Amino acid sequence: MHAEIHAETLTLDTHVDIPWPEMIDPRGVTGRNVDFARMKAGGLKAVVFIAYTPQGPRTPEDHAEAGARAEAMLRHIRDTAHGEGRRIVTRVAELEAAHAEGATSVLLAVENGNAMGHDLSRLALWRGLGAIYLTLTHDGHNDLADAARPRRDRPEPATLHGGLSALGRRAVEEMNRLGMLVDVSHASKASMMQAVEASRAPIVATHACCAALRAHPRNLDDEQLDALRNSDGLIQITAVPAFLRDPGPGGNSTATVDDIADHVDHAVRRIGIAHVGLSSDFDGGGGVTGWMHAGETGALTEALHRRGYDREAIGLLWAGNFLRVWRRAERVAAEGF
Repeated sequence: MHAEIHAETLTLDTHVDIPWPEMIDPRGVTGRNVDFARMKAGGLKAVVFIAYTPQGPRTPEDHAEAGARAEAMLRHIRDTAHGEGRRIVTRVAELEAAHAEGATSVLLAVENGNAMGHDLSRLALWRGLGAIYLTLTHDGHNDLADAARPRRDRPEPATLHGGLSALGRRAVEEMNRLGMLVDVSHASKASMMQAVEASRAPIVATHACCAALRAHPRNLDDEQLDALRNSDGLIQITAVPAFLRDPGPGGNSTATVDDIADHVDHAVRRIGIAHVGLSSDFDGGGGVTGWMHAGETGALTEALHRRGYDREAIGLLWAGNFLRVWRRAERVAAEGF
């Protein structure tokens, strides 16, 4: 039964990294966790590829370099997505149409608002290239917001802005105007809670887990989960072992698909299934026993089905809830302010 459910479900992985500057082509056989062959083998029907930029020293030169890199990565994703049975998808209706026609969907996003610098027009550029969300921060504070984890390789205070900066608030407003989702993964608790208040559209944590089960700076505590529920937002439980389980005797965390299901269970009990989803963070640290690459995607559906999640619930977790939040962001943009 789980295999039938998996085959029929729109399975969307909302956060997958790509290599840079080496440009591996996902149309061929690769050593990556996600390429198109592995997606087909695992029944993964849609993926958000990420244009990620690391946090630099916050100088004009750094912002320019990061902005150029983000744009180049988005263009690379677009260039390598073409092929038989694959589509670039930039809106909810396009994803639904692609799924109905049996096509594989490739979506785009940008991780780390540092690449915007102080130029809000870059958000429109990225949206024009197809980016559906921006992750406000990465590891290390930027000029938009405080991060959950300050950089360790240079002196950095625990907080820089006390959450969102004035620039960060303007960026959230501009993303609302453009119909881009605001992703609070990597953001500090203050940044995340303030983003919920600032955004006219629901926000999403595209790759995080539950702090109640694993106390980690990147995870969301129950107060944050409640804020997501109250704003109609979403947490996408992700397959990063260090977010799922405490480290073992050697200091390394190991996890399985059942650990993902544990975090899904907690979030569902706390805030309801409408506010919970799934992601892998593959090729960016994600991968658990049972779901080490896209070719094993069906194992997560099986684990959730064993927990009692039925066809409808699995559909909501894999894509339905994300599409609801994304559709709301599109509506906010269409309605204007």
